This record gives sequence, structure tokens and C-alpha cells, in this order.
Amino acid sequence: MTAPDREHALAQWIAGQRGDAIGPWQAASSDASFRRYFRIPVDDGALIAMDAPPEHEDARPFVAIATRLRSAGVHVPRVLASDLERGFVLMEDLGAVGFIDRLQGTDADQPLMDAAIASLVHMQAHTPHGDLPGYDAALLRRELDLFPEWYVRRHLGVDPDADWWAAWEMSCRALIDNALAQTRVFVHRDYMARNLMVTTPNPGVLDFQDAVSGPVSYDPICLLRDAFLSWPAQLEDEWLRRYHGAASAAGLPLPEAFDDFRGHADRMAAQRHLKVLGIFARLRHRDGKPDYIADAPRFLDYLARETADYADLTPLRELLQALPAEPRP
Repeated sequence: MTAPDREHALAQWIAGQRGDAIGPWQAASSDASFRRYFRIPVDDGALIAMDAPPEHEDARPFVAIATRLRSAGVHVPRVLASDLERGFVLMEDLGAVGFIDRLQGTDADQPLMDAAIASLVHMQAHTPHGDLPGYDAALLRRELDLFPEWYVRRHLGVDPDADWWAAWEMSCRALIDNALAQTRVFVHRDYMARNLMVTTPNPGVLDFQDAVSGPVSYDPICLLRDAFLSWPAQLEDEWLRRYHGAASAAGLPLPEAFDDFRGHADRMAAQRHLKVLGIFARLRHRDGKPDYIADAPRFLDYLARETADYADLTPLRELLQALPAEPRP
């Protein structure tokens, strides 16, 4: 079914659910998936419709995780209706102002970040996760493998030698061991400013459909080392300390010493940032979405910091330094 055909079918479905007229649509947001979101004017305000083509996306996890998070007291959109076979979901509109619009540079809105940290700690402390897919060694490795496949070989055009691959294997083992050693909690997997909305109460949380049971440091580093925003390292560190204190007070079993927790978080961040570089390169070269890879320097800067102080990450630091900064002609 073509995109216009799906939009027509979605409009008919919404009309059947609502029984009232809907106004002209507008795109509500876009992301790296095949999902599309539309803001639907209705008689009493606006709603959000999600179109998730079943051949590419499964709407079931979105609805299931939304129910789970609302039951745990996390502010997520209320699902009003769904047709999971066709990939249609109608939900509450949390507005058009995102945290990404407010958390800019050194003038980032401190109350918003405080709210984001508080909501994250609540989500981790109160959301059941034991029955979710596990962030296990196989998944962590699949994510890491995106980096050499798509960023190094496809994007940079580099065919690494045997020494590079040996260093890569050591690096993967160190990062996977770190992740598996951490306390397991509910993991959103993209808890960052782009997926947090300015609402009452703050924040409104979106894009949670890929949630898993996994390492406690994963979502904090998503928030504080954002894919699309950068802050001074000192400010990141202040916020990470604030998270560590709040999470410990909430009973989450973290290392008592902040420096020990930061070591776990740095290694977890390195795993995520290698994965994201691979995904952004894949979006560019496989999916025809070239804009994301422009943020590659941000992730390389993160990785330089994250690997600087740890002996077990020396192989990773050196193999990254051996790569060209730009694709070869």
C-alpha cells in the first residue's frame, strides 16, 4: 500500500473511531524508522495518529509499553484506539514543544533537566521489566557489529587489517562485560531530549516501543550525552552526579562511589555511540536518509572522552584513532 493509500485508510479509520469531522492533517514528527506521526485536529483539540506499516514496523510493542509505563506513573500518551493488524494507533497529543527546543548549550533549562532525571529515576524504580527482551550479550554484540560493517567499511571505505580486528574483539568484550555486570532495570533505549515533551506533568515521554530489560546506566547516558545536542563535559558530569544521588536515594542498587558509577556509564556510552554511528551510516547508505550521519563528529568526540581514562578501553581508543576522519574519496 502506498503512503497516500495508507493515509486515506488511516483517515477513514479515525473517522470511524471518532464519529466527528477531522481537520487538515499536519506531520507531527519524523524519526529514523518507517513510522509516521500526524497531528489530527478534532472538535475538542488535537490527537496524534501513528501510521506503522506492518511490513516494516510492529505497533504492538508501542501499545503494550505505553500501558506498562502509564501503570507505573510515567507520563506517556494515552492510547485511545488501535488497529494493530494495519498498524494504526490513535493517541493523546502531548503538544509540540520538545525538551530539545529548550535544552540548548550552557543556558540549558535546569528545571527541565531536573524533571527529566526525576522521571527517569521513577521509571527505572517502578516499571516492571523482567518479562521484557533482555539486553543480553547477543543483542549488545549485534549493535556493536553495526559500527565496523556500516561506519568503517561502508561509510569510511576502510577495510581494517588483522590488528584492527583483534583490537575490536578485545574492545567488544570489555564493553559487553561492563553492560552485563550492571543492575538490570527497565530501559527505554532512547531517553533523550528529542523524545521528551514539555508537558504538565513534565516530561511527556515518547518513542518507548523498543524497551528492554538492561543496564541501569543506559538511559542516563542517552539523556546526558544526547544524539543531537552537546553540553560542556562539566555540565554533563554535574547532571550525572545528580542522577546518581537521586537513583541511589530511590533504592536503585548503584555503585556507592560516583567515580565507579561513572566508569560503568562511560563504557555503556561507548557501546551506544558505536552502535549509533553504525545506524546513522546505515541510514545514509541503505535507507537514503543522509542527514543523520552529519552528527558523526559529536559521537567521535564522545568516544574520545569515554575511552581516555580506562586501560581496558585503550585498544578501542587506538583503533578509533587509526580511522580517517572523513570517507575516502
